[in-house]
Amino acid sequence: MNFIEKVNDYIWSNYLIILCISSGIYYSVKYNFLQITLIKDMLKLLFQKSNSTQGISSFQAFTLAISGRIGTGNIAGVATAIAMGGPGALFWMWIIAFLGSASAIIEASLAQLYKEKSSVYFIGGPAFYIKKGLNSKIGAITFSVVTIISTGFLLPSVQSNSISLANTEAFQFPKELVGIILVVLVASIVIGGVKRIGRLTELIVPFMALGYIMMALIIIILNINKLPDIFVLIVSSGTSLHSFYGGIVGSAIAWGIKRGIYSNESGQGTAPHAAAAAAVTHPIKQGLVQGFSVYIDTLFVCTATGLMILFTNQFNVMDTEGGFLINNLKDVQMGPAYTQYAIAKHFPSIGKEFVAISLTFFAFTTILAYYYIAETNVKFLFKKRKWTLYLVQLLLFTSVYLGAITTAKNAWTLGDIGVGLMAWINLISIFLLRNVFSILYKDYRNQKNIGKDPVFDNSKYKIENVDCWNSK
Repeated sequence: MNFIEKVNDYIWSNYLIILCISSGIYYSVKYNFLQITLIKDMLKLLFQKSNSTQGISSFQAFTLAISGRIGTGNIAGVATAIAMGGPGALFWMWIIAFLGSASAIIEASLAQLYKEKSSVYFIGGPAFYIKKGLNSKIGAITFSVVTIISTGFLLPSVQSNSISLANTEAFQFPKELVGIILVVLVASIVIGGVKRIGRLTELIVPFMALGYIMMALIIIILNINKLPDIFVLIVSSGTSLHSFYGGIVGSAIAWGIKRGIYSNESGQGTAPHAAAAAAVTHPIKQGLVQGFSVYIDTLFVCTATGLMILFTNQFNVMDTEGGFLINNLKDVQMGPAYTQYAIAKHFPSIGKEFVAISLTFFAFTTILAYYYIAETNVKFLFKKRKWTLYLVQLLLFTSVYLGAITTAKNAWTLGDIGVGLMAWINLISIFLLRNVFSILYKDYRNQKNIGKDPVFDNSKYKIENVDCWNSK
């Protein structure tokens, strides 16, 4: 674990944090803050139906991406960010969500442009636009291998670990039993393929997100008089203006960005896999839908969790020496327990159980999304060799079980390594492909300006290696 932690620290150095922020600023300025100016289009496109039989609907692709974004990061991730960086970490989660939305639009649009037709549906992702757009086979293979390891083994363990911790806290279930049940449930779904995953997430994600947000809204309303003070606390402690938290502003920035990216996945390279599966008439359309999912994840769900925790003072904050600045919950590990205690403060009879059930839904669908991403990259590398899929499924089931029985620290460290490795490769790749995105963006805006429903016609631009867009 000492070696793994050193690897994690190296990957998540200040250079990656600077890359994440600077990329978001650059894209926002270059494309006229498209994450704001095109927000009406985002909402309209979200519910636009598709008659194609070769791709999932735009809404299904949105929910598939949301299922990857909304998960442990929204409940346990927010809690760990506050524990390590104080309330100011939430401020930096907001910043990276706003800036990251631009990155999310670009990576998803590129995934749509360079997607391929599979036997039944479209597939795509960073490996595809690295190979086709950058003509880098080595880069594409590297990303695929990293992604298979990350989404097939490193990241699922974080989700199953949080499910296990939450259900052990609420229902005293043995961790081993939770692990076995999760493996059985995951296996029954992933063997059915992407269409089954799309249908499942379309049903579960809106329901679970709505239920969780409704509970958060009730607690916010009950504490509405505290809201102005809490917002002042969040902003001031994240910008060196708060006397008590001033000494850990660096931690607030680092952990806010780290957990923000973990939660909303902007620029990480996971969400483009879902974006590529959609059937739309213009690549920018699905890019905008995916950009909106970042807002849902962080500005709504993460904020709701953070407010519940801060309203009720059910959190601890570490200092730079490994001690505590705040120690409200003695002998309680950082993670989902903070949120469980926060809700239990107002609803003592159902609080812990409600969070356990919500987290189970959030994290379970995230595991399914991870498998879809791993499967896509396996098909990219090995085409029709089915034994490779069986191997990844075995890897996934092993990760789910081991995550359920291991410690939270082990699971999170491994998960952070997976996120960081993917982000490094993907952020550099989409920057190198920014001129291609500029063509798509300009074409979309020009058609919108003359009142057309944008349809991308590659015969005008002759972009290479985009076979799905070379014919009607």
